[in-house]
Amino acid sequence: MTKLRGLMLLMAGISGVAALAPAAAKDADGKPRVLVFSHTTGYRHASIEPGIAALQGLGAREKMTIVATEDPNVFSEAGLRDVDAIVFLSSTTDPKKPESEWFQGARREALQAFVHRGGGVVGIHGASDSHYHWPWYGRMIGGHFARHPQGTPEGEIHVEDRRHPSTRSMPERLRRVDEWYYIDDYDPRSKLLVTLDPASIGEKDANPNPMSWTREFEGGRVFYTAMGHTDASYREKAFLDHLAGGLKWVLKKK
Repeated sequence: MTKLRGLMLLMAGISGVAALAPAAAKDADGKPRVLVFSHTTGYRHASIEPGIAALQGLGAREKMTIVATEDPNVFSEAGLRDVDAIVFLSSTTDPKKPESEWFQGARREALQAFVHRGGGVVGIHGASDSHYHWPWYGRMIGGHFARHPQGTPEGEIHVEDRRHPSTRSMPERLRRVDEWYYIDDYDPRSKLLVTLDPASIGEKDANPNPMSWTREFEGGRVFYTAMGHTDASYREKAFLDHLAGGLKWVLKKK
C-alpha cells in the first residue's frame, strides 16, 4: 500500500508539471501572445484569410506568438489568461440582428476584464462593423462603421502623426486602394493618426475622414485602422508596417 501511495503521488507530481508546462514555456521565450479573432455573423470579408496569414508573418518577424481562432468561447477568464493583445480582424456582426452578437453575458465580462487589466486591442477594418447593440464595444473601438462609397477606389491618405510606431515609416501622403469607411460617433478624444482626403475618392465633404487612431480606454490600449478590406492590403509593406506598429503600441513595445 505504501508503494502504491508513493507511485500515486509521483504520478500526481508529473501531471502537475505537465499542466504548468505551457505557461513555463511562454515565460521562457518571452514572446507576447496575440489572439487574432475573425469570427463573423455579418458580412464576411474575403481578406480575412490573407489577413491571418499576414499577421502570422508579422508575428514571426516581430517575435510575437500569434494564435488565430473563430471560436467565441475563447472569451473567458481561462481563454484570455495568457493573452497580451487581441486583434479583431473584420469580426463583423449584423446591425439588424442583435442575436448575431456573440459578446453576451460572461463573454462581455471577460473582454472587459482583459481591457481593465491592461490588455491591448487592435481593430482592423470590419471590427468597427460589429456589436452595435453593446455601447461599451463601440466606445472601446472609438466609433462604429456608418457607410462606405461603392467599390474600392484609389484614395489619398494623410499621416497626421508621423511619430507613432504605426505611421513612422509611412510617407506623409500615400495613394492606395481600399474600401473607405465613414465612421459614426468617432470619439475626438482619440489620437488621430491617419485621415483620408474625401475629394480623392470623389466624395463631396471637405473634412478629412478618420482612418486610423489610438486611444487609452479603461486601463487598456486600443489601436484601430479602418483600412484592410482588400486582399492586396496584406501584401503592402506600408500597411503591414502600420499593423505591426499598432500591435507594438498596444503591447507597450518600442
